[in-house]
Amino acid sequence: METGSITNIQHFCIDDGPGIRTAVFLSGCPLSCLWCHNPETARISGSILFNQEKCISCGACAAICKHHTIQNGRHVFSGAECTACGKCLSIGCKALTKSAREATVSEIMATVSEDLDFYRASGGGVTFTGGEPMLQFEFLLALAKAARAKGIHVCLETSGYGEADTFLRISEYVDLFLFDCKLTDGEKHLRYTGVPLEPIQRNLEVLNAAGASIFLRCPIIPGINDNDAHFSAIGRLANRFDAIREVHILPYHELGNSKRERMGIAPALPDLKTVSREKGAEYANRIVTKKKIIV
Repeated sequence: METGSITNIQHFCIDDGPGIRTAVFLSGCPLSCLWCHNPETARISGSILFNQEKCISCGACAAICKHHTIQNGRHVFSGAECTACGKCLSIGCKALTKSAREATVSEIMATVSEDLDFYRASGGGVTFTGGEPMLQFEFLLALAKAARAKGIHVCLETSGYGEADTFLRISEYVDLFLFDCKLTDGEKHLRYTGVPLEPIQRNLEVLNAAGASIFLRCPIIPGINDNDAHFSAIGRLANRFDAIREVHILPYHELGNSKRERMGIAPALPDLKTVSREKGAEYANRIVTKKKIIV
């Protein structure tokens, strides 16, 4: 597929794989993690985003969409039931945008190729992220093949959720998988992400058997998975699979809350605050593994 839906292309990234990278954010995700820091990527079609600072409370959008109202002279966007139909965008208001847009493989690769010199100098490349890039598999596959044809190092950031055969097919064109380990308890995984753990474990086994290279990325959320059982399971998982080269600890941060505010929805974890890197180091010390741990 030569056309797909993306939310952003971000240059000069240093936390999405080795070296200097360009991150391409594909929209759509089958998971519903409470701590998601990119909630605007949840739907392939995108979400409506509202910027209060650019709003003059004229009421034009409220006249055509029930999700926009003027209360006490101030615009209020209630996005919980918004389907992102786009009617409110028709008025041309600068305060309203849509998170996703259509893009072609050639368009994206032209943008990615602008940074070829930086990739070569730093050992970087392109990272396909999201959302869950595997949800737009044929589009992702076309992008990965195009990057490989240009000699660009390819990282794929993934929740690991999807069909096993698609992970096997994409592995031929991916140099490094940034594979999430959100929860290691099946019941908690279903409760907090909305999908079962078993397919993810299966796909990790598939990639290991295929000889893939994997960085295991572990978001640690206070009160949800910051416990000894989870830390012990991370260590066992890392030691079990030769494909896992490193374990990355990702302490919780509040970035997603400001995005939810622009989407007109309430924070999923309103009482949680960003966790310090020092606390992340404490998490790392509780994991027993022979693999390198990065915080």
